[in-house]
Amino acid sequence: MMSKEQTSSNRTAYTLAGVNAVAGVMHFVKPEPFDGLIPRWLPGKPRTWTHASGVVELATAALMAVPRTRRLGGLLTAGLYAAVWPGNMQMVANWRDKPWPLQTLAWARLPLQVWLLKQAWSVAKDDRQRS
Repeated sequence: MMSKEQTSSNRTAYTLAGVNAVAGVMHFVKPEPFDGLIPRWLPGKPRTWTHASGVVELATAALMAVPRTRRLGGLLTAGLYAAVWPGNMQMVANWRDKPWPLQTLAWARLPLQVWLLKQAWSVAKDDRQRS
């Protein structure tokens, strides 16, 4: 029988896997909004970065969903969330002239990203303690 902490960690892992899976699919189904978040200073075409980040999101979702690879999935997901931080900052810059509710949404993504990163890290850490 799983402890309350293990159940919570599993729930977090599956939730993050779901978030990453949906986001990863959307990078291919509707890539245009993601293209606009790619900072101009990155080399290459924005669509290449959009597709690459979609692949990484799908891969991390799969790793988080499988208990045997969950620790690696948590670590890579935390890294992914840190790596896309410039895209969130780009969104804030892009939306600076939009109505205040949209500007608020763009700014709200920043603490959400930090919270998601902490959740991914906690899954990796919790899984390591059980190994």
